[in-house]
Amino acid sequence: MNPLKSDEYPAIYSDYIENVVGPVMEELHQQVETFPEFIRNIPEDLGNYTYAEGKWTVKEVLCHILDTERVMAYRALRFARNDMTELAPFEQDEFVQHGRHNERSLDSIEEEFIHLRKANLVLFNTFNEIELERKGMASGRLITVKAFLYVIAGHLAHHRIILKERYLNNENVENLV
Repeated sequence: MNPLKSDEYPAIYSDYIENVVGPVMEELHQQVETFPEFIRNIPEDLGNYTYAEGKWTVKEVLCHILDTERVMAYRALRFARNDMTELAPFEQDEFVQHGRHNERSLDSIEEEFIHLRKANLVLFNTFNEIELERKGMASGRLITVKAFLYVIAGHLAHHRIILKERYLNNENVENLV
């Protein structure tokens, strides 16, 4: 895969993309191993914990990662298949508000992540260089298929850091990977 260039994505995604330090496909594959382990190390009783009033719970953050991966993979598929229809934004707060995430177990979230990421990896591995370079408009911004792979990997890394620093940074959570 050719390296990602700055003209392949809007600046709004820069923070996520900068979280990807190596080859993006390697990062996506590593995350399917390391992120489930991360989730397994979160005590179930912290699943509904939030560090401040009005912030999402641990489960809501985890499910936001899943929802975002699903949306970004869908966008990548549309553009890879040369569908140039402009895609509307998605309202992440609405997704969280109506997702009933706090009713779920951490085990079910872990399982969903594994299945979702493995399915997406199969899809992403079918994209050739021409498809990866295709661009489309999503949320009013021009972006390539390849950039979506970086956004998916970097978005997860971004929220994993937030979870560790703001939610799980106490003595109750040991061995957090």
